[in-house]
Amino acid sequence: MSGRRARTDRELSVLASASEVLIGRLGHLTDLLIGELRAHSPQYDIAVPVDEHWEQTKEALRYGIEAIPAPRSAPRRDLDFAEQLGKRRAEQGLSLELLLHAYRKAGYLVWDELLDAVTAKDPDALPVLVHTAAQLWAAVDRQAATVAEAYRNTEADMQRRSDERVQALLDALLEGQTSAALVAGAAAGLDLPEQGRYAVVVLRVERRDGREQFHRVTAAAGLRFFWRMRTDCEVGVVALDPGTGLGELSAELERRCAGPGGVSPVVAGLAELGLARRLAETALRTCAVTGPVGTPGIVRLDERLPAALVVSQPELAARLVAEVFGPLLELDPGDRAVLLETLDAWLGAQGSAGRAATRLYCHRNTVFNRLRRLEQLTSRSLSRPRDLTEMTLALDAFRLSAT
Repeated sequence: MSGRRARTDRELSVLASASEVLIGRLGHLTDLLIGELRAHSPQYDIAVPVDEHWEQTKEALRYGIEAIPAPRSAPRRDLDFAEQLGKRRAEQGLSLELLLHAYRKAGYLVWDELLDAVTAKDPDALPVLVHTAAQLWAAVDRQAATVAEAYRNTEADMQRRSDERVQALLDALLEGQTSAALVAGAAAGLDLPEQGRYAVVVLRVERRDGREQFHRVTAAAGLRFFWRMRTDCEVGVVALDPGTGLGELSAELERRCAGPGGVSPVVAGLAELGLARRLAETALRTCAVTGPVGTPGIVRLDERLPAALVVSQPELAARLVAEVFGPLLELDPGDRAVLLETLDAWLGAQGSAGRAATRLYCHRNTVFNRLRRLEQLTSRSLSRPRDLTEMTLALDAFRLSAT
């Protein structure tokens, strides 16, 4: 029993005698308290097995009553039990509010029974009992504080373990595992449907002074994000509402990250997240084949499929460069760079020499001259669709090999 004022021998005698009476009525007191709790809320019986609830309530009452006349140096078994009970109720899912309500009700019940016991046995001792009231309620408050702290600590630990488990499930999905149990567990943990519209984004985020230059967003209009940090990138699983498309997703990312980043196509369920991650990584790799004109920040795979083919087959890409640009590769690096930059600008201008010249800060005739020289060196014509396709892919492949 805790308190600042030292108890007199008379007080200790009265408390010991009354506590002994209450210990003898422990079963009856337990029935009374359980009845009051059930009347207050059915959640007690829902969360806690009936027999367990009765036994543990009886033990809590016993330790609390035994602590009333105990000297201050005695072990606080009531507090030890409160700590155990707080952990157990957190694991069972009983709300902390109801748990604290039970302790308050127990305090009122024990106090009323103490008054009845003293009144029946030694009415003249009632003033003595009243003098100890503050110390008795301080003990109840300490029990309640102990049970609350244990409950909150256990709840936090359970949440951390739950978060870690869900993150592990998400990682497994992103790695391509697709078992039914895994998908179901991830869906429940993330509160997501197993079948739905999902995309994966992979962002290469710059870190300076140990800080990331990207602030994760967890939700936006029609979008929910679930992020996983990797050594050199951020991987995000995105749940898209029915009316939300990849355009809105890319725009949201571009507002928050300068890139580079890759966005997968939409897939139809959590089991396809592994595929979506690989496609998003492929989209990210296509950033390497983009030249100085129109360098992308966030790119979508569905808009860069030819470049994706190139980056997915590096050996074939190297052969394509050698086959199409063979003579060009023998030029002085500066001269070669000018010709390829002109081709890139012309392609970016949709075949307009005038717009390409504006981008390159030169005359349109200069653009024509450079393109003719390029055609001569490669023995290909930009006016022939097949030749144009080969040169476009070869340009992407050359950009890839240069990174």
